[in-house]
This record gives sequence, C-alpha cells and structure tokens, in this order.
Amino acid sequence: MASSLALILLTLTPTLFLLTPQAGAQSSAPAPAPAGPLNLTGILDKGSQYTTLIRLLTETQQLQQLQSQLNSTSEGFTIFAPTDNAFQNLKAGAINDLTDEEKVQLILYHVTPKYYSLSDLLTVSNPVRTQASGKDGSWGLNFSGQGNQVNVSTGVVETAINNALRQRFPLAVYQVDKVLLPEELFGTKSPASAPAPSPPKASTSPATKSSAASSPSGSAENTNGANGRNYLGMGSVVGLALICMGALF
Repeated sequence: MASSLALILLTLTPTLFLLTPQAGAQSSAPAPAPAGPLNLTGILDKGSQYTTLIRLLTETQQLQQLQSQLNSTSEGFTIFAPTDNAFQNLKAGAINDLTDEEKVQLILYHVTPKYYSLSDLLTVSNPVRTQASGKDGSWGLNFSGQGNQVNVSTGVVETAINNALRQRFPLAVYQVDKVLLPEELFGTKSPASAPAPSPPKASTSPATKSSAASSPSGSAENTNGANGRNYLGMGSVVGLALICMGALF
C-alpha cells in the first residue's frame, strides 16, 4: 500500500511542477491599465513654461472645449504652444488691448483641427487651416523648412518649431518661441479699409479778398474819372463856341 502511494506521488510530481510556475506567472502579470482621457494642462505643466498660455486657455474657456473635443475627434489636433517668454516679448498691452472675442481668436489661431507630425508639416499645402476664423473664413498658417527644421509664419511673425511636447495621435503639441500673431488682428490695415480723407474746404486767399474789397471803390474812381473827362471836354467845346460868336460880332 505504501509503495503504491509513493508511486502515485512520483507520477504526479512532474505535472504539479510544470503547472505551478505557469499559475504563478499568470497571477503576477499586471492587468492592462485603461486608457484615460488626454490632459492638455498636464502636458503643458510638464514643460513648466506655459503658465500664460494655460491662463489664457482657461480665461477664454477654450481649455474645456479642447479637452472635450480631444476625446471625441477622429482627425486629432495640433497645438502650437508659445512660452511665457514669448508672451513677455510682446509689446505692452498687445494682449490686454484685445476684446474677449479677439482673445478667443488668438488662442484658436494656435490650434489646427487636424493632427500633424513634424514631417507632415514639411509637406502640407499652405495655408493650413486653424480653428480661428472671421467674416472672410478660416485663418491660416504657413509652414516651410527642410530636414528636421520646421518654421511657421503668420504674415506678421515667423518662428521655428523647437520642441515637441507631445507627438502622438490624436494630439501633437509643439513649442514656439513667439506668439503667433494673426494678420487679421495685428497686420497693417490696407489703404482700401482706411477712411477716405475729407476734401479741403475752399478758402479765399488774402490777395483775392483784397482785390474783392478794393474792386467797388476802384470802379467808382474809374467812373468819376470818366465823368470828369466828359465834363472837361464839353466845357472846351462851349468855350470855343463862345469865342467864335464874339469874333463875329
């Protein structure tokens, strides 16, 4: 009986030895973590130099809008993030002088409604549509460069894209060292849009006024002179006639 039990244990031991590591391996493997929603603020916070951009995104209520769209988009987004130094290098009042609507347009001008890698930006057809728009349609950005260097131009400023804070679909976030100023807000107004100057008022020169003032008296003097000459002539004729009559008598 004892020998039979020992034989059974010897037979089962290799099987138990083979099964035990597999069971242990399965129990120690971590379960895959569910993919959470993208956190734009967290991405910018890691860069530690985008406090002004985060503040403007919050004040214009575009942060919440972008977060919501990021989790439902099929095209993705590309965001160009100006650094704090970029905002500090603007002329005084450049941002504060904007209306609330213009601040929204400025923020949306830094966002394209499509995901672009850096290599994509070298081959895009310019201008690239942004989220900002006006009465004439969407406002665009122009890209150029070669190799690994990509430049972005607005028509007012041009700067290089220096660093990718994130470059994975559906979101790309790139650092820029200048605020992208749209021509529609910061460009020079065209002459056609400037109000036409009012025509100058007609003015009378001092010489004309002098001539006009002296004209009546001058006419009077001429008339008086002519009358005097007429009287003198008549007097001469009468005097000559009287002399002739005296000679006859």
